Amino acid sequence: MLSFEDVIEIIDSLQAEELHTWIEVGWVLPVRHRESYRFTEIDVARVRLISEMVHECQIEADAMPVVLGLLDQVYELRRRLNTLVRAIEAQPRDIREKIGRTVSETAGQPRNRSA
Repeated sequence: MLSFEDVIEIIDSLQAEELHTWIEVGWVLPVRHRESYRFTEIDVARVRLISEMVHECQIEADAMPVVLGLLDQVYELRRRLNTLVRAIEAQPRDIREKIGRTVSETAGQPRNRSA
């Protein structure tokens, strides 16, 4: 885990005041450690992403919760999809083939919007 100061040092153009604000508004959720914070690799990656969106893409602060919420949804869907793929891969060959046929048959069909 990295300290608050470590994160400030390794991410270009990141200011301590910004990071404090991002923590206060809940964009980043590091572990509180005594009088400071400890950041996991995932926390650092999120800080880096937010920094790029703010400094390079110039996304406004009021839009950031929407953008971060959408990104969080995408990452959660990817995690669930990877879990599903691993579960399918663990099935016997005949089951995997049935799943493959079902996917092929339903590909391109209109989605049921009521689900």
